[in-house]
Amino acid sequence: MLTASLLELFDRKAVKENAETLEIPWIRAMELARFQTLENFSATLPELLQEKAERLTRVTNPSNVRKPKALQADLRDYQQLGLNWLQLLRDCGFGAVLADDMGLGKTVQALAHILAEKESGRMDAPCLIIAPTSVLYNWEAEAKKFAPSLNVHVSHGSDRADHFEDFSEYDLIVTSYPLLVRDGEELLKHRFHLLILDEAQFIRNHKTIAARIVRLFDAHQRIALTGTPLENNLDELWSLFSFVLPGLLGTHGVFRKVFRTPIEKEGRAVVRQVLARRIAPFVLRRTKDEVVKELPPKTEMIQHIELTLEQKELYETVRAGMEERVRDAVKEKGLARSHIIVLDALLKMRQVCCHPQLLKLEAAQELMHSAKLNALREMLSEMIPEGRRILIFSQFTSMLKLIEEMLNEQNINFVQITGQTQDRKTPVARFQAEEVPVFLISLKAGGTGLNLTAADTVIHFDPWWNPAAESQATDRAYRIGQDKPVFVYKMIASGTVEETILDMQERKKDLIDGLLGDQKDALAKWNENDLNDLFRPLQADAESQR
Repeated sequence: MLTASLLELFDRKAVKENAETLEIPWIRAMELARFQTLENFSATLPELLQEKAERLTRVTNPSNVRKPKALQADLRDYQQLGLNWLQLLRDCGFGAVLADDMGLGKTVQALAHILAEKESGRMDAPCLIIAPTSVLYNWEAEAKKFAPSLNVHVSHGSDRADHFEDFSEYDLIVTSYPLLVRDGEELLKHRFHLLILDEAQFIRNHKTIAARIVRLFDAHQRIALTGTPLENNLDELWSLFSFVLPGLLGTHGVFRKVFRTPIEKEGRAVVRQVLARRIAPFVLRRTKDEVVKELPPKTEMIQHIELTLEQKELYETVRAGMEERVRDAVKEKGLARSHIIVLDALLKMRQVCCHPQLLKLEAAQELMHSAKLNALREMLSEMIPEGRRILIFSQFTSMLKLIEEMLNEQNINFVQITGQTQDRKTPVARFQAEEVPVFLISLKAGGTGLNLTAADTVIHFDPWWNPAAESQATDRAYRIGQDKPVFVYKMIASGTVEETILDMQERKKDLIDGLLGDQKDALAKWNENDLNDLFRPLQADAESQR
């Protein structure tokens, strides 16, 4: 590991011709202090860097910080540890990624950190929180509840420009990612004490305007709050740290060469360990199983569903036709450059699994029956009389529309949130008050920012490639405040691409755990074998079960 770290640190391309010295980022130079305990290795660092390196060794057991007097909440032990950790990194001049599971109280830990800074007298500028639009006023409400002494301003609405010059009068400014793009020029004129990104996975693509803007802010400490620091690939991790601690992971080009390719394509465990060690002091991640013993149990079940005969025939027709198109594209361009065609093919196959009418084909529109919809109808007929409160997630809003029609036919009351929903508070309030037994939610619009502890049942109508996104959706119900056992059902069409998606989810989970938890096999990129699995004929699956 020492050799791998040094080779990456002293990249030969970074050495200028005829140069006698090599410039490296100070945060990387500080890493050399970690290896000073090894035999036959020594490094002389400036006193300041040596001191910071020594203090970083205490990140696993930081000194206890007194709970802010103005905090109107009792911090759980792990939340107190989160405050201690944030304070230690702030004291050292480092950013932080607070990556606790959804529902463990990242908001209250962040508010406690802000209050600690204010009560210490260190806060000589306002703090800025950038969050998804859907949770802007949730931050205002949480601050009023837990930190009422903070003077909070939500920068939102048509008159927001009228208040730009007044920012210094507030302790906390809250704005959204979409407005960041519009207001970036004005916001960058201000210095902030703390800059906090909520749902920081919004900057996972380092090329977006929002990701570029947040890297330009002047702030004493940068903090990322996210339950999903890594969703699809390691580039997302680089983007996150290019904001939190610029220079820690090198340039994007070097990172891809040294880390992403060896880990994702070659499965090199030593390189993964080097990366995990590099980011470990600056990432705090706790799961519910680890820290919240009082939460009731969560039971996950896979509901395997046999497609109707008509669906099977349509699936095979679509699969065979799209596979030929995909194979031709891969042969001509290669797999990496054919991803749009591959994903379009998989989309059509997944739509057939949900309901033929999702497919924009005349023949498919004539098919009125869906095995999954029939199974859902039967599940609800048993669950609702038992008093179950049910969240139903789908990534297809057109599928939610078909479910809505079914619920109306069955005289089942429900509420709904999709990307078109303007008023999110009312459906949430009605469901939490147990006025309706069913909540329809689109995965993209309602996978974050909702507290739905009245639910005891979560149904994922269709699987998504990203296990973290599904987990976030489930955690709308399974979070602090939940006092009932939670049952999670994943509806999977047997023998189809949906079963392959489940396998791929496990690989992504292994990559996430390998960097942020236990060391496991890294995620392999799609290859020819993956393609064979994705386009496996239904008949092959049926024959294998005989």
